Amino acid sequence: MPWGKIAELSQMGFKPRDRCQMRRVVLGGDRIQQEKIVVNIYEAGPFEGRLEQWPVLAVSGALEVRLAETDHEVEQAQRLRYTVFYEEMSAIPSPRMRDLRRDFDKYDDVCDHLLVVDRDAHDEDGQPLVVGTYRLTREHDAMRAGGFYTAGEYDLSPMLNGLPAATKYLELGRSCVLKSYRSRPGTMQLLWKGLLAYVARFDIDLMFGCASLPGTDVTAMALPLSYLHHFHPMPEALRVRARPELFVDMNRTPAEQIDAREGLRSLPPLLKGYVRAGCCIGGGAVVDRQFGTTDVFIYFPMSGLDARYKSRFGLAKQ
Repeated sequence: MPWGKIAELSQMGFKPRDRCQMRRVVLGGDRIQQEKIVVNIYEAGPFEGRLEQWPVLAVSGALEVRLAETDHEVEQAQRLRYTVFYEEMSAIPSPRMRDLRRDFDKYDDVCDHLLVVDRDAHDEDGQPLVVGTYRLTREHDAMRAGGFYTAGEYDLSPMLNGLPAATKYLELGRSCVLKSYRSRPGTMQLLWKGLLAYVARFDIDLMFGCASLPGTDVTAMALPLSYLHHFHPMPEALRVRARPELFVDMNRTPAEQIDAREGLRSLPPLLKGYVRAGCCIGGGAVVDRQFGTTDVFIYFPMSGLDARYKSRFGLAKQ
């Protein structure tokens, strides 16, 4: 980060997410240890130089997509997640989350936070409003948190063991957009543009994670679940499956009884976008009672990204 930017943020009272931060870790009882966290958003990658304004990744009018630079910006993303997941939807917060009105967990300290910011709107602190967010976690960062978040629902071993050791993974999660901005096509497009700029910057080979369908009544989801199961399965040799104790069969309607166009239309917007872009789906769904959703596993090798998306978002290696 340029020193002028650091000075500017410090004068405004916002702490930059430096390469080395200290986090308070509760060990038990009253014992607290300071743990060093390496924040990687300024790490040089094979596409260094392609993105001169890093960490600002794209701009459209008053909206810009970039990576969080300060603890305050991360908290803005967490507040947005709380608004969408807990107030608008039916997720159940912990007492601490309810008090702070923020959605958070241990992965927030090690991941990168992709933000869509409206420079013409401001939060209660007078800062540009965060209206969209994605949580991006690379493998070496996930290992510092004890493993990938998705491993809590899915057995990732067929994928991790079946692909070359040098494969570069990116786990996607906690994607959401403020309700009043969802009808603006530019908001989601900017998130995608930022995501794929990040992919290029770090030469990512494979994106994966959980995508959610609203609700927990899997019988009512027979069409979307069956459509994904029959029409977009992962390669069998690599197929990730829901953990046995959580596994929900997605094969609820025979393939010959499904109209593919109706199946695609039945998907929520983000999942529909993934499918159109070329993602595949793992085996089995998982009902997430805390968030009031039914999750499916998305497998998204960058080699399989639809050419239209590569062209639209400029994802072409130089």
